[in-house]
Amino acid sequence: MTVKLNEKAFEHAKFLVGKGQTAKDERDDWSEHAPTAAEQNAYLDKHGWRDYGLWFLGVDTEMAEDTKGHYEFPYGDFRRVHRCGVISAESRAAQYDHPEIQHALEQIHELLDGEHG
Repeated sequence: MTVKLNEKAFEHAKFLVGKGQTAKDERDDWSEHAPTAAEQNAYLDKHGWRDYGLWFLGVDTEMAEDTKGHYEFPYGDFRRVHRCGVISAESRAAQYDHPEIQHALEQIHELLDGEHG
């Protein structure tokens, strides 16, 4: 598996934080706030793979772009950047040794925590 930073998703996340499209939830909330498979499928049906991919900071280059397996490290619910999603992805990126993705998530985390002073 070769997972790389999804630069477009990174820019998208920073843009959303800048617009205030965020949820300042707690670290352990991601299990409840992460999109369900049904929500993912509904978003895909309406928006397609390109927009779906903007919500994942990692891409597995060995998987086809039109499969869910291609996309890793979700950070939001297709509307907002969730602090809990960023923290969860940040931990997993560190655990699985993806320093470039981890660094991007750390930057988003800092933006979120500094967003309202």
